Amino acid sequence: MSKVFKALSDPTRRKVLQLLRRGPMSAGDLAAHFTVSKPTMSVHFNVLKDANLIHAEKHGKSISYSLKMSVLEEALMGFAQTFGFEDQRDPDQPTNSHEDTPS
Repeated sequence: MSKVFKALSDPTRRKVLQLLRRGPMSAGDLAAHFTVSKPTMSVHFNVLKDANLIHAEKHGKSISYSLKMSVLEEALMGFAQTFGFEDQRDPDQPTNSHEDTPS
């Protein structure tokens, strides 16, 4: 889990994950969203791959990245459970995001 949190500790890598939530993107398309060099972006991609948060697929000379959402969810749930933030809701009750607003 420490590799996941190391990966999430950097704002650039968090932004990469946010971008990949929309769907797979090429390394060049991702890098276009940042003002850092391509070698620096490559380091960020490697940290995310090492944490198993993204998947890289080579297409000729380009690389396409996709988010491994299940790995991210598992890491965050494990973190929440470590601090006792387990889901206390009744699974049979529907979630209502407007519970605090008066009718």
